[in-house]
Amino acid sequence: MQNLIQLTHYIPIISTIISFAFSVVLFRHWRRRPDAAYLMWWCIGAFLFGIGTLTEAYTGLFGWNDFVLKAWYISGALMGGAPLAQGTVYLLFKKKTADIMAVCLVVYTVIASICVAFSPINAAADHFNLTGRGTLEWAWVRAFSPFSNTYALIFLVGGAAWSAFQYARKQGTGNRMWGNIWVAVGALLPGIGGSFTRFGFTEALFVTEFIGILLIWLGYRLMTAVEAPSIYPAQQAAPTD
Repeated sequence: MQNLIQLTHYIPIISTIISFAFSVVLFRHWRRRPDAAYLMWWCIGAFLFGIGTLTEAYTGLFGWNDFVLKAWYISGALMGGAPLAQGTVYLLFKKKTADIMAVCLVVYTVIASICVAFSPINAAADHFNLTGRGTLEWAWVRAFSPFSNTYALIFLVGGAAWSAFQYARKQGTGNRMWGNIWVAVGALLPGIGGSFTRFGFTEALFVTEFIGILLIWLGYRLMTAVEAPSIYPAQQAAPTD
């Protein structure tokens, strides 16, 4: 059993490779459609997801250090799925509204990231697990993450679930319905895994991140497998890119 637990600490390495490969696919897709802002944001989201798992992989292989902790907190705990959610915002709202929301998200994230970057590290902290609790001496900076995580929950998970429902209602089952379902489930899993880390089960996060990014990629592939005006029903009614 102990050996199995130890093996899970190598999962972030695989998750990192998958995330970066997915970001390359999204980047190439965006280059073909430079006016599609949602692809740019999804590309950023997949890349930052990979940065987060890379910090986990580094910690598992080489140990804990201040820089890696802060990089993990900013890319994972703070930003989480917010960039992916912003991509979905561009599919659900008019471009002007999505642009305003994007500016607000960027400003908020920059301010929060600066606060995390300048926070001293508690010398008495647990220098083994990647966590902001008891590690960042400015404990108040942890109040930034609930907003960005809620943003991701509402617009990434909720947006994909709503779109799946719309496709099922209007078109029946199909690639786009299932694609949105897998995106919603994949986006939800890391949050569930993250809740287990509060009780010391860090391995659960590694597993859910790995499954999550695979499901999001699968969802993307299903939704783009058949040519259509858009992958989201709202965009079919009022295209913005």
